[in-house]
Amino acid sequence: MSLNELIEMLREILQMPFSYLLSPAKRVFIPYLISSFILALFVYFRTKQRDSFMNYFFSKKRWLGSSAIVDYGFMFINSLIKVIFVAPILFLILYIAEGINDFLFEQFGESNFNWSVGVIAIVYTIVIVVVNDFFSFLIHYLMHKVPFLWRFHKIHHSATELNPFTQYRLHPVEIIINNLRGIMVKAVITGLFLYLANGIPNIITIIYEINILNFLFLFFGANLRHSHVKLTYWNRLETILISPFQHQIHHSNAARHYNKNLGSKLAIWDWMFGTLIKSKDVSNVTYGLGNEDKDYNSFLKNLINPFLVKKSKKKVNRK
Repeated sequence: MSLNELIEMLREILQMPFSYLLSPAKRVFIPYLISSFILALFVYFRTKQRDSFMNYFFSKKRWLGSSAIVDYGFMFINSLIKVIFVAPILFLILYIAEGINDFLFEQFGESNFNWSVGVIAIVYTIVIVVVNDFFSFLIHYLMHKVPFLWRFHKIHHSATELNPFTQYRLHPVEIIINNLRGIMVKAVITGLFLYLANGIPNIITIIYEINILNFLFLFFGANLRHSHVKLTYWNRLETILISPFQHQIHHSNAARHYNKNLGSKLAIWDWMFGTLIKSKDVSNVTYGLGNEDKDYNSFLKNLINPFLVKKSKKKVNRK
């Protein structure tokens, strides 16, 4: 690698976290932050908070405390991981998709579904969101149940304060696992729909980049999932969709909340697997790993500790 190539890679790594603010595909895209702020404002007045407006929204501990510093540290280290390890294999999505399309064509000939562009757009959007969400739940479930995986995933749960950037508080090992899961799911589904699209593959790649369901999820308060803002949904709706407060319950350090509300967007998987808790059943939560907080109170500890073999104080098969 030449010096210029190294400098360019370093520039890309340093710029990536800030680029999230300008990318509609990222949760911390500025318009999503603004819409989440408006929803938080609604919750502030609805719940008649005693704290001042400034203390409620801009607590120094929440945004600049030791837990938040770890969040920001992982944003940058994971930018390094994405540039070096993830970005070079993203091409696999369309490569695998085209291979699946070719295989299906060879086995079954030309698709005779003859779907319109509108039907393809709607069905593809729904299928890729639902299937990807299920596998996201499944991997998340395993992260909590398999001791080796929990050692890495617990980094996300070591946050004692939540802010929208806590979503990037993921160990690099988990980042790689999640990206491989996403690549495989999206590649297989995209390949299937390339075949069903029967000659209009461009529409698939366009929809893949701009998914209206993902946009709605991000625009309507996704950032509040990692926050102190208790935004809940109607009780029945929380059996279908995970509300921000339901995800906050997932981060609770109370034993009765362990391994609950593992869903990403949809709550139906938690309902099916018996891991669902609704907002009405919980009043307040505190975050972190409880007795293990002191072992994960710095960026370096969070980065290194998963590789250290020691008996966990917080068992993975907790109920």
